[in-house]
Amino acid sequence: MRKTVTGIRTRCVNPGNSLLAIVMVLAVFVAGQTRAETVARDAEYWLDRLGPALNMTSYRGVFVYARGDQVSSMQIAHRYQDGVVEERLVPQDGANGEIVRKGMRVVCVLPDHGRIQLDQVIPSGPFAEAFSSQLMPVSRWYQPALVGDDRIAGYDVVRLALKAKDELRYSHHLWLEKSTGLLVKSHVRSSGGTVLEHFQFTSLEITDSLSDSEFVIRTEGEEIARELAPKTTSSPAPRMEGWTLGWQPDGFIPAAAPRSGKGQAVAFSDGLAAFSVFVEPSRKIMMPTGASRIGATTVYMKQLEAGDVDFFVTVVGEIPPRTARKVAESVKVDDALAFGALGK
Repeated sequence: MRKTVTGIRTRCVNPGNSLLAIVMVLAVFVAGQTRAETVARDAEYWLDRLGPALNMTSYRGVFVYARGDQVSSMQIAHRYQDGVVEERLVPQDGANGEIVRKGMRVVCVLPDHGRIQLDQVIPSGPFAEAFSSQLMPVSRWYQPALVGDDRIAGYDVVRLALKAKDELRYSHHLWLEKSTGLLVKSHVRSSGGTVLEHFQFTSLEITDSLSDSEFVIRTEGEEIARELAPKTTSSPAPRMEGWTLGWQPDGFIPAAAPRSGKGQAVAFSDGLAAFSVFVEPSRKIMMPTGASRIGATTVYMKQLEAGDVDFFVTVVGEIPPRTARKVAESVKVDDALAFGALGK
């Protein structure tokens, strides 16, 4: 039966058809939800493989690392044998030198750069110790999603997007080799999608056939050795021998505590990104303050007065400038540290 009322054509609807339509809509909705949950679960699966693969996969190759307008390449040999990680890194651009790691011992030989203070180097980026040793719920701070398949350096890979859930951190895109889960390419991206940092293997061989000779130091020069012994704590407001941090972005927890000359330092990581805070007595020379950025790496510096003593606070890491500023402004120096610096 059909009729027209005030120019609007209507028709009677069979209740059975209406019920069928509702069921079909619900089926599509549930299927969509199920598919989204499956994609998220697949993304979590690859995230779970990422950490162990960084240490437990043996390989050799060359990768490039671009940060802003700075591009460098590095030859790497990495072996996991009898529970011990061995690694040798040789720069392919600029000055010669190498860095060799066995377990937690790192030896650096860079003759053209003089003495290098390894205890001031904070792990960050795709080879950070935090990537493999910190079991943090990354999906709480990033929305994981599988983007699709790709091919990098001759290997089939999956592409994983990790979109930051807030503006306090950057988003990441990761390319993982399918058989091992090894990270072979990565992007750090701004909230607008701009690629700030880029890492990628240009040649790669995943193999267990790496000889001892590939991890022998070959560069002549002064060898500087350090033991990597990061300290961890679950404290939301860590105290590092005389100063406290009143605020840090959710998800960032202490990952390492390197020395910094006469000052104090602590590094934080959320499982993907990392930043470090240095607190030290102010030098007599004038130092610039404010923020600077190279690629995804921000350096924020500010002066702080405590007990009539001037201190210098530096925040450096893969975080947006406003996040670094907020971290730096939350630093408080205890009187004990101030009095100790005054007596030196």
